[in-house]
Amino acid sequence: MQDTLRITEVFYSLQGETRTAGLPTVFVRLTGCPLRCQYCDSAYAFSGGTIRTLDDILEQVAGFRPRYVCVTGGEPLAQPNAIPLLKQLCDAGYEVSLETSGALDISAVDSRVSRVVDLKTPDSKEAHRNRYENIELLTPNDQVKFVICSRDDYDWAVSKLIQYGLDRRAGEVLFSPSHHDLNARDLADWVVADNLPVRLQLQLHKYLWNDEPGR
Repeated sequence: MQDTLRITEVFYSLQGETRTAGLPTVFVRLTGCPLRCQYCDSAYAFSGGTIRTLDDILEQVAGFRPRYVCVTGGEPLAQPNAIPLLKQLCDAGYEVSLETSGALDISAVDSRVSRVVDLKTPDSKEAHRNRYENIELLTPNDQVKFVICSRDDYDWAVSKLIQYGLDRRAGEVLFSPSHHDLNARDLADWVVADNLPVRLQLQLHKYLWNDEPGR
């Protein structure tokens, strides 16, 4: 029997965040997530989806002729076959990123993949799920993301940045305002005032398409 994954959608759009923001990218959205962040914008991927073989997924991705592929969710690593999918995407020559909640072990992910690892803030309601062991595994090819909902979240994120030297471990540290909870200009002012070694990240897709699925 061929390896399979439960998939919510595969679509071609612009990357809305991370270091490749603005670049045309194929997104492979896996179904299911063990977390319930209060600001989640992909709750439709918690359940449902379609069982598909890895070969079928790879064939659809190839049809778009992309340079960049992002495997997202949900939480992709909740499905074990996400690991071989990521490897096969790299083998096919794409530049591959993985968006993961940071609650699951990233050690088996192919080193060619840029792992975008969340550190959940207190206001996410899921900070207790952070797997801090992942920090030791970060490389300059990886990215760490904080979704920030308040000044308290910001102060917490700065403390983790300093405590773990995240800017020296990962290639990028991303501070992103929760779209409905925090004014992006406030976060920008805080980052500038504190002269932080981080990148302010706005979710481009929200401004362009207002959270339409498949965009």
